[in-house]
Amino acid sequence: MNDFILNNLKKLKKNKIPNPEIDLRILLNYSKKFKNEIILSNFNINKINLKKFNMMLSRRLANEPISKIINKKSFWKDDFYVDKFVLDPRPETETIIDESLKIFCNKKNNLKILDIGTGSGAIAISLAREFENADILAIDISEDAIKIANKNITDKKLHNQIKLKKTTINDINEKFDLIVSNPPYLATKELENISLEIRNFEPFVSLDGGEDGLNFYREFAKKIPKIMKSNAYFIIEIGAKQYDDCREIFSVSSLKFQKKTQDLQKKDRIIVFSKL
Repeated sequence: MNDFILNNLKKLKKNKIPNPEIDLRILLNYSKKFKNEIILSNFNINKINLKKFNMMLSRRLANEPISKIINKKSFWKDDFYVDKFVLDPRPETETIIDESLKIFCNKKNNLKILDIGTGSGAIAISLAREFENADILAIDISEDAIKIANKNITDKKLHNQIKLKKTTINDINEKFDLIVSNPPYLATKELENISLEIRNFEPFVSLDGGEDGLNFYREFAKKIPKIMKSNAYFIIEIGAKQYDDCREIFSVSSLKFQKKTQDLQKKDRIIVFSKL
């Protein structure tokens, strides 16, 4: 294999970067001069912009996630623009879309949907893709996140379906058929032990769920039922060990527990409620 490839693979491995071969290939392909895909086994250094590659490699060696370097993350059926101001959409969050499709079998329904803490807009956009007649309100408290979501919605030409608003649920007076959220759910102590990739390159506001990680669920239990229609559903993502606490928190709300769903690692990840 080419010395250039081997030397850069060594650098990535030395810095304990997981999947170094995959990362190197991505970095080379995002710094190439021509359209043809760069293949490690048949590498030609003249086909890449070396200055751009070295800059991107330095960022990866400093533990910046590939997604933030190339400003792209895949979720459901789309690629999304991401940067340091929004949380990367994760595969486990796709379960929210899955569960929505199980509940509302008719994709042509005129649903009113609320996405709380939209971030990059990945959930709202994925729901708009599936429910073409849906009217979606996506909210976030971060001005920067709203800008990123707006960019993604514009890129996908979905402004006719999705309305963005910088606000909290306190200022929402409409009622919805479906409410979804992937709120911050890490306990303050957990934030000390998360990986450098997350700690240094993901927005703190999207991670911190308060002292025990349950702040948002307490708020939701009080306020969500008031903005749900009579046959509405609420689907939320939770932390891996928060199922029992969340069931207890919502037991005093006027919501009916429907089901829980596990992620691919068999961890409790999604809870579905309906209006009583």
